[in-house]
Amino acid sequence: MTIQFSQKEKSLLMDQKEHEESCVDKYAKYANQAQDAELKQLFTSYSAQEQEHLNSINQMLAGQIPAMGGQQKQGQQAQQQQASGGSQGQMQGNYNQEDAKLCKDMLMTEKYVSGAYNTAIFEFRDTNVRQVLNHIQKEEQEHGEGIFQYMQSKGMYQVQ
Repeated sequence: MTIQFSQKEKSLLMDQKEHEESCVDKYAKYANQAQDAELKQLFTSYSAQEQEHLNSINQMLAGQIPAMGGQQKQGQQAQQQQASGGSQGQMQGNYNQEDAKLCKDMLMTEKYVSGAYNTAIFEFRDTNVRQVLNHIQKEEQEHGEGIFQYMQSKGMYQVQ
């Protein structure tokens, strides 16, 4: 069964498609620019997950509901790996300024993209589509959490 979207729903999916394309590109670019090996790995992992999000959006634009099983597991593994390895490496407060700029930009990007998903979720009629978008949004939030944890462990983000 092919899903028929309203013009507004199609427009929202196209917006999310552009956001995902941007995230894939930025994470890949920033993985190449990052100095810290841990950050390179984190950004590379997130770029791959963003590509899965883009694939899911493209499937929905084609009228199909994507299967979401594997993405969640990948996201959880990346989060667990980041949480366990985040305190290793450089001493707190001794970090590369360029890496910090990359992290700040990606954290801001994840906040924006997650918010855009939140708005989109409320605009779709189909419960299955809402669930897919909710799943993707949850992974975007996990990316933000992973970046936050990395930044905090390196002294880049001080919680007051």
